[in-house]
Amino acid sequence: MSLVLGIETSCDETGAGLVRDGVLLGEGLASSADEHARFGGVVPEVAARAHVSAVTPMVRAAVEAAGVSLSDIDAVAVTAGPGLSPALHVGVAAAKAYAAALEVPLYGVHHLAGHAAVDVLGHGPLPDRCVCLIVSGGHTSLLALGDLARDPVEHLGDTVDDAAGEAFDKVARLLGLPYPGGPSVSRAALDGDPAAIAFPRPMTGPRDAAFGFSFSGLKTAVARHVEAAQDAGRAVPVPDVAASFQMAVVDVLVRKALRACAERGADTLLMVGGVAANRVLRTEMERACAGAGITLRVPVPRLCTDNGAMIAALGDLLVRDGVEPAGLGGTAVPTVPLTGATITFPPATGEAAEFPLPVVPHAAAGSIIAP
Repeated sequence: MSLVLGIETSCDETGAGLVRDGVLLGEGLASSADEHARFGGVVPEVAARAHVSAVTPMVRAAVEAAGVSLSDIDAVAVTAGPGLSPALHVGVAAAKAYAAALEVPLYGVHHLAGHAAVDVLGHGPLPDRCVCLIVSGGHTSLLALGDLARDPVEHLGDTVDDAAGEAFDKVARLLGLPYPGGPSVSRAALDGDPAAIAFPRPMTGPRDAAFGFSFSGLKTAVARHVEAAQDAGRAVPVPDVAASFQMAVVDVLVRKALRACAERGADTLLMVGGVAANRVLRTEMERACAGAGITLRVPVPRLCTDNGAMIAALGDLLVRDGVEPAGLGGTAVPTVPLTGATITFPPATGEAAEFPLPVVPHAAAGSIIAP
C-alpha cells in the first residue's frame, strides 16, 4: 500500500496530508487569512509569500503526525489548478522538489476533484454514481460523478457569476462584518429571522437553467436593502439581513441539488467545499435528503475547507487505480475546467518561467525536504 503526500496551495491555506489506502495518517494546515483580512479578500502575492514560508513546516507536521519519515512516501499529489497563479506555483514547485528528491511519481490534480475525494476519508468509497454539489468561495457546481479516479466528470450546472462563498464575502462587507464572510454572516444570522426579508431565489424560474446558479443579483438585492435603510436614517438590521440572505442561498442550493438527484435517479448526494461547513446548509440539506430518501454525504467541517488531506486522498485514489502520473516538467494551470481528477502540466513557458523546475538531488534538497 502506497503512502501519498498531498500538497494544497490554491488560495490562502497551505495544506499537507498523508494518506494510505483511504486512511488519513497525518496532516498540517496553515492559513494566511488574517493577513488578507485588512484587504477584505485574498491578495495573491501575499498568499504566495505565506505559502513559501509554510509549505515545508506543514509537510513536516504531517510527517510527524503520521509517525513516518519522508523516505516512506511513495507518491506526491499537488493541486495544479484552478486557483491563484502565484499561490499554485509555490505548491507545484514544492511538490516537484519532493518528488524529484524522493524519486517518486508526481500527480497534478484538480482542486475541485480533491474536494470530492476527501469524503472518502470519513465515509469510505464513493458509490458508482452520485450527484455532487460543490459549493465554495470560488465555485458552485452540480456534477455527476462516476469513478472519480478514471471517469470524466459531467457538469450538470455551474454558477454564471458569483459563487455562493463569494456572495457571502461580499454581503459581509456590505454589513460591515469581518473577512472571511462565510463565518461572519453565519454568526450574525444566529440572532436574526431568516423570514424577515423576502430576498429573491435566483435562477429558480421556469425558464432558468435547471442546475445553473447565480448569486450576483442576490448580493445586489442585499446592497439595495442596506442602502434603503441607510438613506431613510434607519439602523441596518444586520442579523435579519444576514439570516434572510443565508436562507436564500441555502434554499437555492437545496432545491437544485435535490432536483438533480431526482432527474438523474441518484440516491446519493455528495456535498463538499467550504460553504458545505455552513451549519444551516447542512441542517436543511439533511432534512430535505431524508424526506426524499437520498443519502447525504458531507465531510466533517474541518475537511470542507481547503486542506492537504483532500489532495492526498485524491492522489491515493489515483495510485490505487493505477492512473499514469504526470512528469516533472511543466507548471500549474490557474484556470482549468473540471473534466477529470488529473491535470496535465503544460510546458513551463511565459509566466511560469520564474518558477523553474526544481530538480534537486537528495544531498542538495535541504530546505524543501528538511526532516
